[in-house]
Amino acid sequence: MTRIERKFEILKANNQKALITYITAGDPDLEVTKQLVLEMERKGADIIELGIPYSDPVADGPVIQRAAQRALSKKIKIKNIMDMVREIRKETQIPLLYLLYFNCMLQYGIEKFISECSEAGIDGLIIPDLPYEESKDVKDIAARYNVNIISLIAPTSTGRIKKIAQDAKGFIYCVSSTGVTGTREQFKTNFYEFMEEIKKYSDTPKAIGFGISSPEQAKEIKNYCEGVIVGSAIVRIIEDYNQSSEVIDKIGEFVSQLKAALNR
Repeated sequence: MTRIERKFEILKANNQKALITYITAGDPDLEVTKQLVLEMERKGADIIELGIPYSDPVADGPVIQRAAQRALSKKIKIKNIMDMVREIRKETQIPLLYLLYFNCMLQYGIEKFISECSEAGIDGLIIPDLPYEESKDVKDIAARYNVNIISLIAPTSTGRIKKIAQDAKGFIYCVSSTGVTGTREQFKTNFYEFMEEIKKYSDTPKAIGFGISSPEQAKEIKNYCEGVIVGSAIVRIIEDYNQSSEVIDKIGEFVSQLKAALNR
């Protein structure tokens, strides 16, 4: 059992929903990333995604694209991020995931990358540009190292939902709406129908992400799933305060508000 699976069991036993937060590793630098991880955990985050900066992040909107550019401008490499995770693991056992694009893993060496993830303390991988139909080899390697490959299901997945859901480990990343990441004023997806379709095929916990930007939205979305994922709204705060000593406190305050909304 991974830390991700254990976390969802604990939350379920306590009738709570997971708050999953995202930041880009190295934005504005790796030391602040480490401090942000620890602060988000203190303020209620249950699972944290660390984005590996990439020059062509096709699934991401402008906010996270700019975060990746800021990190890449510091010449941050995967090795540096792995070292940071090892440092974080000296202070916390919170479940940690990488969100990365497949080419990053391919260039690094797939088995080398996953084995280092396991050794450093990464519990799962989200690879948005790796189609389910082409993911078997990666999943087989990840299983040997007890790393969950998180499956994504979108409202447009339709005929593929059954096989993706039945094969899911850790949790299912349910994409709120089509398009790239970024905050949204409102959602057009019928969440009841979308989530009921997924629930037909899997008991694996389900978390909804893409576009959730406020405590009010988190409170609304939690009724359909076991976890809520917030990314761009957090990254935007980092962007606004990245030259200020206030950035840690501002992120902590926002995460605390999100967690309070999930606990209402």
